[in-house]
Amino acid sequence: MTEKLFYKDVYMKEFDAVVTETSEKNGTFLAAFDQTAFYPEGGGQDADYGLLILEDGRKIDVLDVHEKEETIWHTLSESVEVGTKVHGSIDWDRRFDHMQQHSGEHIVSGLICKAFHCDNVGFHMGDDVVTIDYNVRISYEQAMEIETAANKYIWENHEFVELWPTAEELKEIDYRSKKELSGAVRITSFPGADTCACCGTHVSRSGEVGLVKITSAHNFHEGTRLELFCGKRALDFLSMNHRANKDVAVLLSTKEDKTPQMVEKQIADYVQLKAENTAIEDRLFRMWADSLQGKENILIISDWMNADQGRRLADMISDCCGGITAALTPAGGEENSYRFALISKGNDISAFVKEMNGALNGRGGGRNGFAQGTLKASLEEIQNFFHSFTIEQ
Repeated sequence: MTEKLFYKDVYMKEFDAVVTETSEKNGTFLAAFDQTAFYPEGGGQDADYGLLILEDGRKIDVLDVHEKEETIWHTLSESVEVGTKVHGSIDWDRRFDHMQQHSGEHIVSGLICKAFHCDNVGFHMGDDVVTIDYNVRISYEQAMEIETAANKYIWENHEFVELWPTAEELKEIDYRSKKELSGAVRITSFPGADTCACCGTHVSRSGEVGLVKITSAHNFHEGTRLELFCGKRALDFLSMNHRANKDVAVLLSTKEDKTPQMVEKQIADYVQLKAENTAIEDRLFRMWADSLQGKENILIISDWMNADQGRRLADMISDCCGGITAALTPAGGEENSYRFALISKGNDISAFVKEMNGALNGRGGGRNGFAQGTLKASLEEIQNFFHSFTIEQ
């Protein structure tokens, strides 16, 4: 059994201990101590990382921590012997980040479960974002109301409370839990916001969470999944978005609070210009098609058209000409790589497409007189294959 120092003092960054058990399996070194401040993975919270310093000055990395039957096992970068005295040093930035995320999640979940009479049915604290699942539908607008209430609670700087009630006392406590509990139960509380059975580490006052930012609320199974950032993660997220918005404002020559309206205008202008450009292209393509009236088997090779333009031109030419109309346009900037569109309306061109793919390293096909795909061949190889076609460039 390992004494859990992180429950005695969650702010303990360093401690001394003695190795009581060791294990090695497949090159993985494990060690248990008489006491530890390293938090083991559990309750949705990842394990602490850090360092061990031995009396001889040797330093060993703590790569993972987990608990099994009251014993906390530390995954180490090197082996140690039973009886060795160690000085543990926790990666405090990682621990404090976990405390901010976990406490922020409790405050948000407590407020949501109270407001919507629901349950928190899933919680994961990732390295980048926290996700929480609830068994009720919550709109993004409702989540924003919870975010406002959570931040107000955080800034009021309420004290965190930890209880280890007896079985009888536990019966009288109204607390959140995803399962029936027995034995020693740890109850954590941010009074007025949340009371929950929890084994994780938390800040001592809500103010240390700093900030909560909910970034999404979307349907998940029969309920809702929220994604959020707390503490420094929230600050970093908002700073990133501010920098991005500032850059966009500079590009659009507008004020930072006007970027949505300006982007909307730019999109509307783009849509209009695209429609006008397409109309001009269609007039040009129609003139091009009319110039080929009555010809058979046309090959268009273009280095300036995209695949959609090539298909539209081939379609117009096929209305004026017999045989097969083929349009080849550049594919992704790769040398000797082309996209093709083949049209022969009302005719079966499958045999021709198969022969072309075999000769020109092609992939693709179609039906009802239309086929599309890619070719990987030199211009000379293509022209040799289509030697009987009228070639337009």
